[in-house]
Amino acid sequence: MVPGYGRSTLADLLPSLAAHLGVPGAQDVLGLPVAERYLVVLVDGLGAAQLATYAAEAPFLAARAGRTITSGVPSTTATSITSLGTGLAPGRHGIAGYAFWYPEAQRVLQTLRWPPDINGLDVQPQLTAFERLERAGVRTAAIAPAFFAGTGLTTAALRGPSFLPVHDETDAARRVALAGQAVTAGPRTLGYFYERQLDHAGHEHGVGSGPWLAQLATVDALVARLRDELGDDVVIVVTGDHGMVNVPRANRVVVEDEPELLAEVTALAGEGRLRQLMTRHPDAVATRWRDRLGEQAWVRRREEAVEEGWFGEVSPRLAGRFGDVLVAMADDGAVMTRTLPKELRLVGMHGSLTAEEMTVPLILA
Repeated sequence: MVPGYGRSTLADLLPSLAAHLGVPGAQDVLGLPVAERYLVVLVDGLGAAQLATYAAEAPFLAARAGRTITSGVPSTTATSITSLGTGLAPGRHGIAGYAFWYPEAQRVLQTLRWPPDINGLDVQPQLTAFERLERAGVRTAAIAPAFFAGTGLTTAALRGPSFLPVHDETDAARRVALAGQAVTAGPRTLGYFYERQLDHAGHEHGVGSGPWLAQLATVDALVARLRDELGDDVVIVVTGDHGMVNVPRANRVVVEDEPELLAEVTALAGEGRLRQLMTRHPDAVATRWRDRLGEQAWVRRREEAVEEGWFGEVSPRLAGRFGDVLVAMADDGAVMTRTLPKELRLVGMHGSLTAEEMTVPLILA
């Protein structure tokens, strides 16, 4: 599933809302309602397919579902929230995955464990959609866990809004109050509300597990409460950053067990569902991986993936952040490495181009 950048992706959401909030040059390509107050609720790990399958656990959201958009590629949080926050496709903002090759430092940059010696503004210096909104006189705010304030990824992806910290993610009343504060801060407002526990439950226990279903019900109740307590003039837009698939242990390729796969590979980035390989010999490496995985994966050299539109238009200065060879799983498998032992414990995963991972709901509440 190749994203329709400029038509139907997460990168198109804030620019479409900005068109109704007076941002010069912004266009609403998604056909969203006209309003002066918006709250964008991003539920980490909420895919459209998963919501449809388990609709009984989320009656409020399911009753309003129907429309969908897609994430970009890779279908992973760091890339998705940067696409959302900047209004740019991955090829333009350069946050190329959960972990990607950063040529300026000659190492793999782990976005969720951002190193202190790399500045988020250096990695992603372009204006965010929030900064454009603020320049147009729109008051913006982000409601997110307190420890995200000032991190490298927040700086790269979400610069601009006032940061309203959440110290206790189980305190729904406080979070709803912060959302109310965000959307009433001025005559024209846009709030960003981040919810992450569904993703955690999926990674640890799997989609459809008891803990995951319980968390889906909690998310549903939270959004229903937001709708009940915010004014009727507020349009709530609910979406996800990616879906998720459960990966059986039998379907995991561990690269240390098949050392021929690492021949001529100088760095391994990405994640299990979409590995990014750095190499000076991309043709040979791609052939080796295609021979091993066959129809289990879409194996592409970077130039092939760019030509197919995986990342949208790719800036020449950012191209080196994407793998020389990309291995995107087409089935329910994953490519794992013992150098990342925490990933070996995951049940639910994402990152590839399947509909289950790429398609997210676009719910208006």
